[in-house]
Amino acid sequence: MNSRSSSLLLSILAAIALSAGAAAAQEPSASDVVEDIVVTARRVEAPIWEVRRGDSVLILVGAIEGLSRDMEWRTDALVSAVERADRVLFPVQGQASLADLGRVIWRIRTLTRLPNDRTSADYLSPDLEARVERITGEGPSRKSFLMLSADLMARGGSAQRARSVSEVVRRAARANKTPAEPVGVYRGDELIDNVLTTPPEAYLTCMEAAATAAEAGPESGAQRAENWRLRRIPAVLASPLEQASNACSLWTVMGEGQRLRAIWNTAADKALSEPGVTVAIAPLRLLAEPNGVLDRLAADGLEPLGPEWRPLQP
Repeated sequence: MNSRSSSLLLSILAAIALSAGAAAAQEPSASDVVEDIVVTARRVEAPIWEVRRGDSVLILVGAIEGLSRDMEWRTDALVSAVERADRVLFPVQGQASLADLGRVIWRIRTLTRLPNDRTSADYLSPDLEARVERITGEGPSRKSFLMLSADLMARGGSAQRARSVSEVVRRAARANKTPAEPVGVYRGDELIDNVLTTPPEAYLTCMEAAATAAEAGPESGAQRAENWRLRRIPAVLASPLEQASNACSLWTVMGEGQRLRAIWNTAADKALSEPGVTVAIAPLRLLAEPNGVLDRLAADGLEPLGPEWRPLQP
């Protein structure tokens, strides 16, 4: 198993093991502080929207995976907004026991290899298999599609040493003791069951998208990150690497996409029913896709203030 596959596996284990705890209470916010947060948030170099309902303010930050640690983007305004917020919401987190982790280690071959000594050629169409072999410079692969798709996306510019928006915000929330929690928890035993029992056939769309991202090359991946920084939302969503990241998400592969959307819609509604300011770090695609969170909020008569997320009509 190469370093890219090892990094992905370690990140999966870490994601399964993570559990968030709420920090100590934040001092009350006055209306002028709310205004300051909103103004500050609009200056940040990241896709961000402000939604108001009465005395409730929801600041949605659209995150993508694979931002290089070497990428320069302004985080000070985002950190400042978090420091003044009443609460912070993070993406769904896995919560696992030591027994769950032990089970993953015990079944490591299931995660890293295709079943029954089969190869990629047993599952992929001849055309897609030829494309994958051309990209990797190798013959049919015995790697699981979980691992092989990650290798392909890495060739398309998905950073190995990546930093996330959540990482920046989590550090700020911890430093300022801002109450923070995930929008939901994925039980470790449930997640492991789903990962271990998902058949290779469920990854076929992912493999097609991952091969396309690899063929687009790292320059395309770098442009995706730059479009994210400059808040060019339709361009980000249309990029091959972003489409591959979505198609290869465990939520998508396991058929849990609707469940994830429901979790975020519920979280947005709850935040807009509570007084004060909530900063929420959410997957950009889930916010900006057709009928996503932003479209739904707009349909409810609210006005998400921020960059345009819908593609321009001809």
